[in-house]
Amino acid sequence: MMPRSHILVAIVPCNDLDASQAFYTRLGFAEGERKYDEYRILLDGKGGELHLTRAEEGWVVPGRNPFAVYLYTEDVDALAATFGRKAENKPWGMYEFGIADPDEALVRIGWPTRLRKQG
Repeated sequence: MMPRSHILVAIVPCNDLDASQAFYTRLGFAEGERKYDEYRILLDGKGGELHLTRAEEGWVVPGRNPFAVYLYTEDVDALAATFGRKAENKPWGMYEFGIADPDEALVRIGWPTRLRKQG
């Protein structure tokens, strides 16, 4: 891992760690070297880090899950295709799409429209 002077990591509670890890693996994350039974540290090799933790009983209710994460990546179209989605330019200046993880937490994937390589 490269040294960083400042980092913010999302910790996402999950009902099923294996299902959630499989989902985030499709987004390019892999389990790091440190392993714990009820906690997963996932890395994307580009500086992104996501922690998954087992939710307390009844804490995460699919359909009423208030948690969300946003993945900033230039690979928006490739990831959209992986999930059978299509990204679009939004009025707030992002090219993005949204999906739900196994516990129905909102996952938005996007990149600033002004930084997109048009081709």
